[in-house]
Amino acid sequence: MKYQPQRIERRWQRFWEKEGLHQAKDRSKKPKKYILAEFPYPSGEGLHVGHCRPYIALDVVSRKRRMEGFNVLFPMGWDAFGLPTENYAIRTGIHPRIVTRKNTAFFKHQQKSIGLSFDWSREIATTDPDYYKWTQWIFLQLFKKGLAYKTKMPINWCPSCKIGLANEEVLEGHCERCGKKVERKEKEQWMLKITKYAERLLEDLEKVDYPEKVKILQRDWIGRSCGVEIKFPLATSVRNRRETKNAKPRETFINVFTTRIDTIFGATYLVIAPEHPILDIIKPQIKNLKALETYIEKAKRKLERERISEVKEKTGVRLEGVKAVNPATKKEIPIFVADYVLIHYGTGAIMAVPCHDGRDLDFARAYNLPVIEVIKSHQEKKVLPKKAPLVVSDGRFAKAYEGEGTLIDSGRFNGLESEIARERILEWLGRKGLAKKAVHYKLRDWIFSRQRYWGEPIPMIKCEKCGWVPVSERDLPVKLPNVKEYKPTQTGESPLAKIESWLKTKCPKCQGEAKRETDVMPNWAGSNWYFLRYCDPKNDKKLASSKLLGYWMPVDWYNGGMEHVTLHLLYSRFIYKFLWDIKAVPKSCGPEPYKKRTAHGIVLGEGWVKMSKSRGNVITPERVIKQYGADTLRTYEMFMGPFTQAIAWDTKGVRGVRRFLQKVWGLFEKSKIQNPNVKSNPKPKTQNPKLKKVLHRTIKKVSEDIENMKFNTAVSALMEFSNAWQETPEGLSKKDFKDFLKILSPFAPHMTEELWQRLGNQRSIFLQKWPKYDEKLIKEEEITLIVQINGRVRDKIEVESGISESQAKKIALQSLKIKKWLLNKKIKKTIFVKDKLINFVI
Repeated sequence: MKYQPQRIERRWQRFWEKEGLHQAKDRSKKPKKYILAEFPYPSGEGLHVGHCRPYIALDVVSRKRRMEGFNVLFPMGWDAFGLPTENYAIRTGIHPRIVTRKNTAFFKHQQKSIGLSFDWSREIATTDPDYYKWTQWIFLQLFKKGLAYKTKMPINWCPSCKIGLANEEVLEGHCERCGKKVERKEKEQWMLKITKYAERLLEDLEKVDYPEKVKILQRDWIGRSCGVEIKFPLATSVRNRRETKNAKPRETFINVFTTRIDTIFGATYLVIAPEHPILDIIKPQIKNLKALETYIEKAKRKLERERISEVKEKTGVRLEGVKAVNPATKKEIPIFVADYVLIHYGTGAIMAVPCHDGRDLDFARAYNLPVIEVIKSHQEKKVLPKKAPLVVSDGRFAKAYEGEGTLIDSGRFNGLESEIARERILEWLGRKGLAKKAVHYKLRDWIFSRQRYWGEPIPMIKCEKCGWVPVSERDLPVKLPNVKEYKPTQTGESPLAKIESWLKTKCPKCQGEAKRETDVMPNWAGSNWYFLRYCDPKNDKKLASSKLLGYWMPVDWYNGGMEHVTLHLLYSRFIYKFLWDIKAVPKSCGPEPYKKRTAHGIVLGEGWVKMSKSRGNVITPERVIKQYGADTLRTYEMFMGPFTQAIAWDTKGVRGVRRFLQKVWGLFEKSKIQNPNVKSNPKPKTQNPKLKKVLHRTIKKVSEDIENMKFNTAVSALMEFSNAWQETPEGLSKKDFKDFLKILSPFAPHMTEELWQRLGNQRSIFLQKWPKYDEKLIKEEEITLIVQINGRVRDKIEVESGISESQAKKIALQSLKIKKWLLNKKIKKTIFVKDKLINFVI
């Protein structure tokens, strides 16, 4: 019988589904393993072969784990709310619900056709009211604990679509939906206080098994900076505008955060953000107020990435009539308002030290500001001058020196090293009440509002009398109404604002007239906790039962794309920690949701170009399956290259994998390993002991490589074994062939299940135990011993493996080559590395 995958694969997929082989048991005595693949956003295009790669990899792991005796939870669901579906619906006129239902069905069909062993009994969708009821419940708990609040703030605004956009929805300053230039606009937004968890999100990275590059991305996004807050007094005391004219003027300060207080003697000006609150206080003293206000208005309309871009020219306005005082030098210095300083970074104000900061130097040159050198590099051999001259930006300092060194022109601190000087200057200014240690984070509170239709309604009610009031938990879910008109409004409000019957309601507190919140949650909302719902997907009383969470959590292995290792990973860790704090997740589960997080490389089109519709090079799984079979697709995706690296699709490689599977099938057909119930089958000849050793080395290699995500070398080892088997086709016993099928089965489940059944086995191959290798058989009988003299190779000798140093020395000294080199020489020292080399030092 010829290998025809299309004839067997669908049959075995139906068999596995009917038998429920992939369903996790909630009450099992087996140890658990929770394997999680990121659930996809079901777009209209469906899956291409790049999307399949991580699913297949974790399917390989899950199948192996089940055979190792674990109760495996390997679920799948749909992250279906979001802007792309709404955009598609607006373009085509097809309602988002219909689009989502159609796309989800297609994705599921594709995943099933690949033979993925997902537990479909736990399938979830973020758009299901039974699911987002608990997304809304989480929001209410955050509100009750003071971690959800509404405030006015600048957002990315598309003037064409009349909608607020997340940073990821802005592509090079333009709206992802319509391509128009995006502006900044102030609007009230719901926010989540993720900043309250910043330190824990950092510290707990030490408790998890993440690749270092993932941890670095998490740390960089949180952006913890340890430094000093310094008070720079204003040169003129000011009155608050609300105070009477007779009130005594108060001393006013600008707080500056810096990590380099050792450079304070070189601070020649301050820069504050256009939104800094001090501007409102000193307004009466500002002489060029009109120019300042014009600049501020322009700055407000700029996108944040424009403001902080390294390539753009730094602009600013000098405050006329107001100066600050450098607390270290007591000299008056100018104050600038510049848009490259952001209000939410540090204190929204910086001390500028042009000689020791490149950005400050560029700005100082543009505005002809003093540049004072206060740090000498250790590499400079010059004698330190007692006083460095005050230098106007005239080209003397071609480049800012940003490193550490020895202080000069810094008063009593001259000659100190930077590290020591930081402590001493802090103590000195601290005694005067002008400095204190501080920690700041780059991380900002999470914007949780979207002015669109396709998202989870925020369960809040606005009452003129009571303010913002949460919806009663018994009234959850607040369902998204099924409407015909879901396009953005001209006012910039969500389309929900136009649905009077849904909008108007009663205040849960006073029973008076009130209105529902019309903003919806971002697409991150449902994906922050979905891994918890898989543990108990049908529960209508709780997010999930504590008992089942206690059994399944934390996730043992979570894999996803590198594009999600910053925001999604950070947000889901935050939400999990919050739920853990309020005991919605049992304390026994620990403070982190994922024990292990890995990431895969992308799959490019042939020729190392990105797959895209416009290029016409998108390869779909159904196309490969139709021509070569699902097992070929699966095995090739694992064989094509290192899992963590980007790799290009290669049709020649696909054909090569198909030939490998055909070879295994053919070897089985030609061998005497057949169904024992068939009387015509002669008994196989005596097994080849050499082939048995190759098999056990392959079992070891494949087992270890799967654990280390070296799927490509695991498949390579299986191919090498098939070559060895081909050389001695009758040298494999039935038992050993079964073991080979077992280690091949996670990669090619359909073919191995078929051959397993043809051996006369009634139960599935995936109910069998994963084979163990024999330590004695994997040990090499002979090894090549390298013999060196003074570190140089002088001979190579075949010896028995495992020999001792004395045996190796005896054998080496009998070599004629070695005797020649040692003639009339005395061995001073012998270095021996077992089964590797022996080195004589003479």
